[in-house]
Amino acid sequence: MNIDVQATVPLKRRIIVIDDHPLFRKGVAQLIDMDDTLILIAETASGHEGIELAREMNPDLVLLDLNLKDMNGIDALKSLKDSGTDALVIMLTVSDSEEDILMALRAGADGYLLKDMEPDELRAKLATAAQGGIILSTSLHHSLIRVLNEEPRPKAIDESNFTEREKETLKLLAAGKCNKMISRDLGITEGTVKVHVKHILKKLNLRSRLQAAVWMLERMN
Repeated sequence: MNIDVQATVPLKRRIIVIDDHPLFRKGVAQLIDMDDTLILIAETASGHEGIELAREMNPDLVLLDLNLKDMNGIDALKSLKDSGTDALVIMLTVSDSEEDILMALRAGADGYLLKDMEPDELRAKLATAAQGGIILSTSLHHSLIRVLNEEPRPKAIDESNFTEREKETLKLLAAGKCNKMISRDLGITEGTVKVHVKHILKKLNLRSRLQAAVWMLERMN
């Protein structure tokens, strides 16, 4: 009997860490190494180098600190979002100020995590985010609504010129499902899911799937 070895090996989501604290990077690397679904492909203390690494390596996820020695974390976030990479960018920082959260969300952060989380909780969050799932706390939800209300958006899903498949993708996105789960539910590839998400963000003039999920949730309530 032939066994497809590749089919039994879990697909590892590729992560880059941009943080100027060596001990913290080492700790995150150890957490990632404990999860069979994750792999750390690069780490750096430099925002500029991190942006170049993301362009070259196109990871699934980038963990980014707000405070970097060579550049502002928000500027690094904007550059990552404009770089052409498909990577989700999660802020991982010590700051819980609403001003920092709002700036990150406006710049297109796909999530916002605090460094004082318990290690197991952080590892679970990273696994969820790397799969394309939504990391959304109650406080973040209210901040996101403020960001979304700053500019006019379509008031209803039917006003957005979505295709039927894009509507289905957006509803599953709002339900907190990751790309892999969406692809299974719709019977399409994860690559096709990413394409649908890109089209959704363009039609809504948004910078992150997190923003799109909250936009949809507001219209489902």
